[in-house]
Amino acid sequence: MTTSFASIQTTARAIQENISHVIVGKASTIELLLVAVITEGHVLIEDVPGLGKTMLAKSLARSLGCSFARLQFTPDLLPSDITGVSVFNQRSGEFEFRPGPVMAQIVLADEINRAGPRTQSALLEAMEERQVTVDGLTRPLPRPFLVLATQNPIELEGTFPLPEAQLDRFLLRLALGYPDASEERAILRRFREADPLAELAPVASAAEVLAMGKQCRGVHLGEAIETYILALTRATREDAALSLGASPRGSLALHRTAQALAAIRGRAYVIPDDVQTLAVPALAHRLIPSSQSRLRGKAAAEILAEVVARVPVPVEESWSVVSSQ
Repeated sequence: MTTSFASIQTTARAIQENISHVIVGKASTIELLLVAVITEGHVLIEDVPGLGKTMLAKSLARSLGCSFARLQFTPDLLPSDITGVSVFNQRSGEFEFRPGPVMAQIVLADEINRAGPRTQSALLEAMEERQVTVDGLTRPLPRPFLVLATQNPIELEGTFPLPEAQLDRFLLRLALGYPDASEERAILRRFREADPLAELAPVASAAEVLAMGKQCRGVHLGEAIETYILALTRATREDAALSLGASPRGSLALHRTAQALAAIRGRAYVIPDDVQTLAVPALAHRLIPSSQSRLRGKAAAEILAEVVARVPVPVEESWSVVSSQ
């Protein structure tokens, strides 16, 4: 393993340990969230209220020393409430731009499916182009830039389902899940006398995150692993249980995140386990089950797991490399 990849693993561990001072358990979710940060991809957290989604976003921002903004999506939210607005200054006689929450480095879009389609679409340019256009003037967003959106999968009244085009912009879809008994006891004790978030200090910087992202592109991904990724995405397009398979953007997401995960885990090369770990988080939200699958109650993640189980895995001789690579 080269020095550059060793530094990625060291920094990643420091960030994960720092977040774990606030978030009890959920090590795998934190690891995948860090993958998204390094690759500058957006994350959709789909889970019920009260599981720590906001706390996770704030802990991440503080650990990286990044600016943070929280935006509560409601049916009456306007696009200008996200991007910002130009206001006339009577003293200067000129319009001044007042930036919206999307101008922060880490943006928590809480209950994103509660806003109307027009407001949801205001995020599309920011998420894809890393810029916003207000009154004909385009303004770049700070880097790293991460939208961490949440939605409640249970409560559907008064919500607007995210269109496929917007779902495809999210690099990963994650879930926190309920803590087990020991973790919940630890949460009660940790927050009994103080708020650990208030004492959280940065352990990395925005510049370090951007440097890690560049270094991860150098992680070796052999032709056999590349073929494996393509076989997985193509299998979703040919599966009768799915009416919409993974797009080429899904293949790219699996490629990029596998490189980042390998580096975080201390390797200079990608192995099939990296791809399998990321298959559901990176692809499931891009798939649409067929009408028959929906009638049988089969979700896209379940169908994708079956696809992953039947696609042949490359043998070790075809993907392993020596540590000096």
